[in-house]
Amino acid sequence: MHSTVNNLLTIQNSIKDNLDVLKIYKYPKIIAVSKTFKIDKILPLIESGHLDYGENKVQEAIEKWTEVKKKNNQIKLHMIGKLQTNKVKFAVQVFDYIHSVDSEKLAKKIAEEESKINKKIKIFLQVNIGDEKQKSGINKDEIGNFYEYCKNINLNIIGLMCIPPIHQDPSIYFKEMEKLNKVYNLDELSMGMSSDYLKAAKYNASFLRIGSSIFGQRS
Repeated sequence: MHSTVNNLLTIQNSIKDNLDVLKIYKYPKIIAVSKTFKIDKILPLIESGHLDYGENKVQEAIEKWTEVKKKNNQIKLHMIGKLQTNKVKFAVQVFDYIHSVDSEKLAKKIAEEESKINKKIKIFLQVNIGDEKQKSGINKDEIGNFYEYCKNINLNIIGLMCIPPIHQDPSIYFKEMEKLNKVYNLDELSMGMSSDYLKAAKYNASFLRIGSSIFGQRS
């Protein structure tokens, strides 16, 4: 068994064991964050049947995934990085999910480009849950208005996404995100990475964005 496949199975089992103890039987999906890794490193996972992958650069995603997705239309590609409006036209062609929508300008551009190619992307609104100046995301007080704006322009908003502050216990922020998701009656919640995915799973994360624990450290 290839090391990446083994790593993924180990992660899935640890999540299941942790959630079973808490009597939670809805397990999150794992987005294998494949950014910067060449496709030959990712192929064993694809061949094992894993379907969800995360990239943070549009050009890299197009070069890496266009042909692969033609051969396997079950693969779902997630944009997990900051998306510039001038890249939206290309992003909507290759991505199935965008996790980082955080401005009306970006939302409007996505809606325009979607309508041109008659495709609906599944979208997460990125929340700056720690209120950090250097981080992307909308303020939690602005979620309601922004959500309404996005619905009015026919975006398919499926949930909220966050990256909690480092050097603090992320559980506080995951708990708050879980509450916010319920307030807006959203089904999906994108949070948790290699360092904190077990904590995120405990608070109903439905998508975990895991890279280095699957693929190893990036060079």
